[in-house]
Amino acid sequence: MAKKQRCQFKNGETPCSSAAIRIVGDCPHCESHFCGQHRLPEQHACVNLESCKAAAFEKNREKLEGERTVSSKLVSV
Repeated sequence: MAKKQRCQFKNGETPCSSAAIRIVGDCPHCESHFCGQHRLPEQHACVNLESCKAAAFEKNREKLEGERTVSSKLVSV
């Protein structure tokens, strides 16, 4: 039987001893496994958090630019 994966969060020298949660405990940004308490990027000080935020901001900006109403598209009455 395979060993249970443990949370990879370390606070200084003391690691978290909780079991990692399957699926939702996997961080897609740093590829690490975490327990329920440390699963969010903000909670485990994800090293790729800034690039993740920048990518989400850029995606949102592009979406909003595409939805912008331009005056030439409006029909004058």
